[in-house]
Amino acid sequence: MAGEEIGGASKKKQYPGNLTPRVIVTCMIAATGGLIFGYDHGVSGGVTSMDSFLKEFFPSVYEKESEIKPSSNQYCKFDSQILTLFTSSLYLAALISSVGAATITRMLGRRVTMFCGGILFVAGALLNGFAIKVWMLIVGRLLLGLGIGCTNQCVPIYLSEVAPYRFRGALNMMFQLSLTVGMFVANMLNYNFAKIKGGQGWRYSLGGAAVPAIMVIVGSLILPETPNSLIERGCKEEAKEKLIKIRGVPNVDEELNDLIAASEASKLVQHPWRSLLKRKYRPQLTMAICIPFFQQLTGLNVITFYAPVLFKTIGFGSNGSLMSAMIIGACKPVSTLVSILLVDKFGRRTLFLEGGAQMFICQIVITIAIALKFGVNGNPGEVPSWYASVVVVFICIYVCGFAWSWGPLGWLVPSEIFPLEIRSAAQSVTVCVNMIWTFVIAQFFTAMLCHMRFGLFIFFAFFVVVMSFFVYKFLPETKGIPIEEMSIVWQNHSYWSKFVKTEDDEGIEIYQGQGKGKGIP
Repeated sequence: MAGEEIGGASKKKQYPGNLTPRVIVTCMIAATGGLIFGYDHGVSGGVTSMDSFLKEFFPSVYEKESEIKPSSNQYCKFDSQILTLFTSSLYLAALISSVGAATITRMLGRRVTMFCGGILFVAGALLNGFAIKVWMLIVGRLLLGLGIGCTNQCVPIYLSEVAPYRFRGALNMMFQLSLTVGMFVANMLNYNFAKIKGGQGWRYSLGGAAVPAIMVIVGSLILPETPNSLIERGCKEEAKEKLIKIRGVPNVDEELNDLIAASEASKLVQHPWRSLLKRKYRPQLTMAICIPFFQQLTGLNVITFYAPVLFKTIGFGSNGSLMSAMIIGACKPVSTLVSILLVDKFGRRTLFLEGGAQMFICQIVITIAIALKFGVNGNPGEVPSWYASVVVVFICIYVCGFAWSWGPLGWLVPSEIFPLEIRSAAQSVTVCVNMIWTFVIAQFFTAMLCHMRFGLFIFFAFFVVVMSFFVYKFLPETKGIPIEEMSIVWQNHSYWSKFVKTEDDEGIEIYQGQGKGKGIP
């Protein structure tokens, strides 16, 4: 493999390349794939808190949260598995489509997968916007999920492959920035559309998802294909031309040769899904599973999906809950910009650990605040505005911690650590795990809140501690490592070095990073 020497010694290569306007614009356009994911995250919670939407599709929930048949327990007023299925069904579809998207991405390129995702998302948005039955909502959400599965599978890979290695962290995080912008726009539209007379504002919120999807479609048509993908499909000369343009330098031979070598090695892998289970890919597979798992167990999606519902639960009115969700939504893009500025300077591990500590402290404070006011029975009486504002402030601080750590890094790190031969398959594993646990959280949050009460936030705080320890112990720093040289970090890691090995043509095993070679001339 590129960057490796006999006996296990490795050196870090430094490819020439500039942060050109071309590559910045290219990454900005590609990152619009995050808009559709973010918009959907933001829009669903706001819509499910609108009385007109609940009255039309979920009348039993409407009766409990209104004055018709008020619930005596604030924790349980939104507990409905059909209502949560409206939000969560999308993620099951995303899980399925991400697996198929891996094959499309590998065989036809990253742009084709992006285009397919945009088309499916438009179809789902229109069906939801014109829905008159619950089944139309669910089918529309499934189409949205198919689209999200495609874009989440290919966009992080596209960004990591196009970006110069020195700026890969910042440019890849444009996906998360786009995602947070989509959330904020959705929250803002929910707040304004809820005021429309006639109670049809929810249609504009749901149907509005077609706009970012059209942006993704247009972007997929004008973007260049990545050099990695072109080489993978045998277009080496075209790949060289693209590499020269996006790097802004004429001498790209060293990087090109390493990309070609990686591509040739990847062609020997006929079954990338099966190859993922090999011992030498154990570190990457572990990260592909654990990072998205822990990302969801931070509890952030509880806030993202159900912020208006949660704020209604702790005493805000309908408009107040939407306003609070919009304030929280505004924190995310700003915090992601902070991450973009710092990730290639301080590294991934530093942001992971700092964000984890920040989220843990905030979750404990939120738990205490809700426990003191609501107790176990969930009957708080009148909630003072200052008290509710304190909860909002700490939720904002918590969201900021996530938005400059586990939010963007949860997509960046998996997309940059996989070798080409398993990259599409491994990214699909990342998306699948993410979607599985997003579905679980989205589907069962209201039931968990009803039964666990304020203990739900202790539950998430526990996992923040576990995942911070995981990063400290098992995640190596990947800052400044060329994407095709990433094997270096595993070779030099105190734990993973014993798993990473290669086999030469004669079947002789060479353990990397330990200097142990057998039969080497």
